Amino acid sequence: MAVPGSTGRQTGGLRSLLRRPGGARPAEHDRAVRDEDIVAELYREYHRPLLAFVLRLTGGDRPWAEDVVQETMIRAWRSADRLDDRTSSLMPWLATVSRRIVIDNRRHREVRPPEVGDGPLENLPMADELDGLLRKVVVTEALESLSPAHRQALTETVLRDRTVNQAAEHLGIPVGTVKSRVYYALRALRVALEERGVTS
Repeated sequence: MAVPGSTGRQTGGLRSLLRRPGGARPAEHDRAVRDEDIVAELYREYHRPLLAFVLRLTGGDRPWAEDVVQETMIRAWRSADRLDDRTSSLMPWLATVSRRIVIDNRRHREVRPPEVGDGPLENLPMADELDGLLRKVVVTEALESLSPAHRQALTETVLRDRTVNQAAEHLGIPVGTVKSRVYYALRALRVALEERGVTS
């Protein structure tokens, strides 16, 4: 795959700034000036072709691509002492570095769950003890509105979790009577709850 900007040309500006391997270290002040010049030359010469290359790697995500190019340039600046001025172009090295940065970013995004704002949390229904208490009061009132026989049949079968046969034995009435009382008690309870504003 051809790397954009790898035309084989390199201007004298960047080439003259790169230190030959084994060369003498510049003085601290000269080094700071030299570093600024290297960064300026790197951007001047390689920013556009590198950005075009990285845009393809990031699927057209320009902000991400610009971040990758910036990180690549920083790494090139930090490695300026190790770069060889005899190379015809730094583009292959820059492309390799930027490709690795994109791969690392993708791996990091896959591992970390996506971030969300506070919006979904604001709409999340929260359990409120007051709602539960009000519901208990309404159900208790609705149960008290039933006849004692119907309330007793529901208490034995629903609240005490007994079978119809067990409830009949405990109440001392026939099984059929318990079934009919439970049926009519549930109908009356439904009406009583609807009167109090509780719907299913």
